[in-house]
Amino acid sequence: MFLLPQQIPATAPHRIVSLVPSITELLYALGLQNNIAGITKFCIHPPHLKNNSIIIGGTKNLRIPTILQLQPDLVIANKEENLRNEVEILAAQIPVLLTDVSNLEDALNMIKQIGSVTHTSENAAGICYQVQNQFKQIIKPYPSLNACYMIWQQPYMVAGGDTFISNMMQYCGLNNIYQQQSRYPSINIKELTEKKCDLLLLSTEPYPFTKQHVAQLSKALPATKVIMADGEMFSWYGSRLIQAPAYFTKLLQNSLPG
Repeated sequence: MFLLPQQIPATAPHRIVSLVPSITELLYALGLQNNIAGITKFCIHPPHLKNNSIIIGGTKNLRIPTILQLQPDLVIANKEENLRNEVEILAAQIPVLLTDVSNLEDALNMIKQIGSVTHTSENAAGICYQVQNQFKQIIKPYPSLNACYMIWQQPYMVAGGDTFISNMMQYCGLNNIYQQQSRYPSINIKELTEKKCDLLLLSTEPYPFTKQHVAQLSKALPATKVIMADGEMFSWYGSRLIQAPAYFTKLLQNSLPG
């Protein structure tokens, strides 16, 4: 079954399988490290969790028999990061909490919901307080910059306006030039010149852009500042959000063209 926000189990789950890297990190921050039975191969924070948890595949190619063998009493999934058919197979046999996060408000609500379901509401409230306090302290550039956040190449793909990444860009005071497009549209480099892109952010994930790509695209886009961006800071929506604002401020200090 899928757990609804108002469905709080009478007892806290003892064996949790997380299908989402940022939520795995959140579970640890909530003090649930001993309850994490299974994680994906992309759940890399904190690193030592892999020594104590079973790897149940990737976020989009789950080893469902392995998950069932673990006999979890809760699976936590995400609407975007996991495949619907795989999650539905699990939900027919195990309670599944399906999260859906598109912006900071969604993320805070998700943290509180997981806190309720796992009976760690006090810790969840503390994390939310820290996140909200840190986001008030982001120092934004003035004037605002027209920006693009690139996640892939061949083809080049960017974050559209209805993504969590785009919401983080807004909190940074950046104007996403693809705000009017949905999800992750494919583009060509010429478009960035036509749209007067001041700042191009090359993410470290899911495609691992490098400084070599920065040099190549800087040459192709002489009027655009091209810099690397930590993909975890822009797209992880759990406890990593506590660290993100300080990172954003530092990044923005280096973002002015020139």
